[in-house]
Amino acid sequence: MNRNELLRRLDELNYDKNEYWLVAGGAMVFYGFRDETGDIDLGCTKKMADELEAAGCPVKRLADGTRKLSPAPDVEIFEGWIVGQPEKHDGVPVVSVKGLIEMKRALGREKDLRDIRLIEERIK
Repeated sequence: MNRNELLRRLDELNYDKNEYWLVAGGAMVFYGFRDETGDIDLGCTKKMADELEAAGCPVKRLADGTRKLSPAPDVEIFEGWIVGQPEKHDGVPVVSVKGLIEMKRALGREKDLRDIRLIEERIK
């Protein structure tokens, strides 16, 4: 999904914008590092994770005790997953570029390392 489709999808989800932030591929699209993303990854507060779980959203406990919630086939929400503070872009909370790089570095997968190289080339 491109930036406009991402904005539309986030509006459809209708989550409290004080309780989540866009990370991963969606953040890459928001900053213009990519044209599209296949899904939506969000970080969220404990409050939002609690509410989604109480509403019956499928939940998986991660090794660190936080939750991964899957409210839709194209959406994954990770409790507390953020580096730094989110920034608002077009009214949407998005992880900062610096935070995005640090989060991808921590994941350490080859695709994340490629993304880091792409981001660093673009922000020079």
